[in-house]
Amino acid sequence: MNIQLVVECVMLADDPTTFVTREVSDIEVEIGGIPGDRHYGILRPADSRQNIYPRGTMIANRRQISIVSVEECRRIAANMGVPEIRPEWLGANILVSGTDKLTELPAGARLLFPDGTGLICEGENLPCVGPGKVIEDVYKQTGLHRKFVPAARKSRGIVCSVEREGSIHRGDLVQIRLA
Repeated sequence: MNIQLVVECVMLADDPTTFVTREVSDIEVEIGGIPGDRHYGILRPADSRQNIYPRGTMIANRRQISIVSVEECRRIAANMGVPEIRPEWLGANILVSGTDKLTELPAGARLLFPDGTGLICEGENLPCVGPGKVIEDVYKQTGLHRKFVPAARKSRGIVCSVEREGSIHRGDLVQIRLA
């Protein structure tokens, strides 16, 4: 798989009351993720996704950065019957274009940016009800939140951890290297 993607925008979740992100001009990434972002940190407490550990047990943070694609956001919108799905409603940090199969990237794939910044794909970002509730609020359609999880299956994007520090900007070309 030889894929080159384009960064359409970068976002930050710096409001502690919500996972919804806001667009910024660029993001600096450190080994712990994006400073100031709600998912920053080398460790994080286990939750329902890691049910082999007691909830709250500190584990490696493999969800430092969330990436979605323009193409998959369009597919989710079509599946839900709404005009658009914005990446910030999904809590994404990076929106890319150039593939409708971003979510299919295997764990271990590397995403390399022009300045040498390197991210490791940790796998699919499984859909949950939180973004569905945001989408329901935006469109003011009672019950719409229930459509999100099935509509976003295999289209929700990926989560990554930082392998090499650097910066990511709108317009950057991203090279994908499989492990």
